[in-house]
Formats: sequence, structure tokens, C-alpha cells
Amino acid sequence: GQIRNKQKRQQVYAKVKAEKAKQRKEQRLKRKRDAQALGEDAPPKQIPKTLDNTREHDKTIVQVGDDEVQREEEEDEFVQYFNNERTPKIMLTTRPRPSRHLFPFMSDLMTMMPNTFFYKRKSYDIRDMAKWAYNKKFTHLVVLGQNKKNKECNQMLICHLPQGPTALLKISSVKHSKSIKGHGSSSFHLPEIILNRFSTRLGHRVGRLLGSMYSHNPEFHGRNVVTFHNQRDFIFVRHHRYIFADKYTKTRLQELGPRFTMKPKWIMAGSFDPQHGEYEWILKRKEMETSKRKFFL
Repeated sequence: GQIRNKQKRQQVYAKVKAEKAKQRKEQRLKRKRDAQALGEDAPPKQIPKTLDNTREHDKTIVQVGDDEVQREEEEDEFVQYFNNERTPKIMLTTRPRPSRHLFPFMSDLMTMMPNTFFYKRKSYDIRDMAKWAYNKKFTHLVVLGQNKKNKECNQMLICHLPQGPTALLKISSVKHSKSIKGHGSSSFHLPEIILNRFSTRLGHRVGRLLGSMYSHNPEFHGRNVVTFHNQRDFIFVRHHRYIFADKYTKTRLQELGPRFTMKPKWIMAGSFDPQHGEYEWILKRKEMETSKRKFFL
């Protein structure tokens, strides 16, 4: 029957949960022992079904060695950055009248993204700031939005200058560098960049926009790594320093921060123009997110 006492109910639930975990562990160890005993005759290891490996088929997934995609990327807006023919220079600003809670995140971003400079937004329009930034030899304009309730950053507009594309990304799960246990301090070396699991054409587009914000001539002796890891259309952003151990046979990671998650909301073909801009892609949740196994990146 139902246990009315909340404390007793929680105790019973915890006991049942622990018992199930114990049974799963025993079954896992038994399978391991049986596999070792059978040797080569052991049955193949079962692969658990996940949302990732059972995702719906997407005809835009880029196959390895796709000549058409390679030709497109050799002629797109970002090829100069990936070929080290152009050095990114980023202007960072905020929404008008930001609260003080946004500035620690901005400080963390500036340590994670080399060659980034902060300018006050004041009352300027984004389109005017983009024109001014391009005239001052900036390659990207990044505008941070802010949640009215918890005052944390809730969106990031990235505009590639002068002719786009422009992307709006939702920001969540922000953790500042100082809030990360055992965090290190950035050494300001040019980091290595990891763009992981951007598998569709749209994913390649988003990944190359993010990758264009970094120089692709890393200073390896700094051992800094910035990772953009896509999983189920959420882009997890991490900043680490790797440390060699045991005579270069093993490595350890020290997180530098910040830590946050991004999710694309739309991509505009040109520079930011909310009235006349042409959208390459817009996330329409009710129409597009019809299945938990359908992903776009």
C-alpha cells in the first residue's frame, strides 16, 4: 500500500533503489566472469540502446570524404580562419544596461577566447555596432543577453563580419571559473580547438562558425584546449589544460572554465538584420521537435 509518512517513504525508496543497483552490479560482474571463462567463444558485448545511436535517419548527415561538402567548405566564409590566412578579432558587448552579474561570465569568455575586446553597448543598435566593428578590423561581434530573473547570461548572438552568417544561441548551465572546484588559471596561450560530433550539414555550419572565432595555429606548449561537444543538439563548452604524467604515457585534465551549454535558435545568412534578413535555419520547436530521437546538428 501507499506509505503516507514522507520520511519513511523516502527510506523505503532509497532501500529499494540500493537493492536494484546491487543486483545490476552483480549481473554485470557475472557477465564479465562468464566472458573471461569463455574466452574467444564469449558472445559479443551488448551495446545499449541510447537516443544517440537510435537517432532518426537524417539525409543531411555528412559522410566521410564527401567531395561536395569539402568543396563548399573550401569556398565558405570561414576558410581563411581554418587555413590561418586571417586572424580572428572579436568585439564583445552586452544587452543595453546589463547588471553586474553578467561581467564575471564576460571576463571568463575573454580568457577562453583570445583576441577578444569588450565595448560597452550603451544605446547603440547592433547593426551600427557591427558596421563600426568591421571598420575597426574586427572579424566577429558577440552580443550577450541576460535573464531578468537570475541575471545570468541566457543567449549569445554571434555575427561574422561583414556579411554574416549570424547565429543566435541559447545559453544555459553557466558555471563561472571561480565556481569550479580545483579550477586552474588560463595562461593566455592560443588554445587547441576540438569540434566534436557536428555531423549534419547544419552541424558543420555551426561548428565552423564557432571554430572561426579561434586561431588555428595553437601554442601547444600552453596545453590549453577549448572543446565544443555536440550531443543531442546541445553544445557543451569546456576549457581545460592537459597535464602529462608518468613519462608522457598518461594525461590529466584541469578545468579552467567557464563551463556552459549552447543550443542554436536560428542562423541568418547575412549580417544581423531582423527585418529583412534571410534565415538559413530556424528552430520551430512545436513543428520540428516531434521526436526525442530527432536531432539537427
